[in-house]
Amino acid sequence: MAYPKKLLNDFETVALDLHPHWWFFAEPVAALLASLAFGIASLVIDVNDDVQTVWRWAALAMIAVSAVWLVARYAKWSTTNFVITSDRLIFRSGVLAKQGIEIPLERVNNVIFSQTVFERMLGAGDLVIESAGADGQQRFTDIKHPERVQKLLHAQMESNEQRTYQNLGGAATDVASQLEKLEGMLERGTLTQEEFDRQKAKLLDS
Repeated sequence: MAYPKKLLNDFETVALDLHPHWWFFAEPVAALLASLAFGIASLVIDVNDDVQTVWRWAALAMIAVSAVWLVARYAKWSTTNFVITSDRLIFRSGVLAKQGIEIPLERVNNVIFSQTVFERMLGAGDLVIESAGADGQQRFTDIKHPERVQKLLHAQMESNEQRTYQNLGGAATDVASQLEKLEGMLERGTLTQEEFDRQKAKLLDS
């Protein structure tokens, strides 16, 4: 399920919309395969009837539980979105009850990706987003090709900064929003204090 367009701001565009990597299904799939193997074993191994009956019922129960786990994991996968837009980084999840995180691009200070050797072979990994805010740092797991996502996020941050400069002199500028972006750039080190003060004065006088 794609991120709903109705939740986007005016003139906001989606640059990336990801569900978790397929490795997200590893545990329930492994449990289902193990249950099926146990079920086959209960049919072919020659034991007394009572023991075989117990094994078969146990195998059926394990298969049922594993199948339900897999379906539930798929429902969670399909409703989990890691989204990069022209203005924000958004993480949204939940089948019935929804929860999410939104980080304005101007508040992102650093983007770090990490992969184990095994994850690199699979094309999966984690992203750590350091931002100026109360939460400070957020970790996102099971991201597809995290190094590519890191590059794309940096590119969107640069584009966002360029639009901020271009809009500073516009008559229709949202002053509060532009000030917030300038503060984010100052905290990230993109602007010096002198440049920030000059741009702030220019914005307030426009």
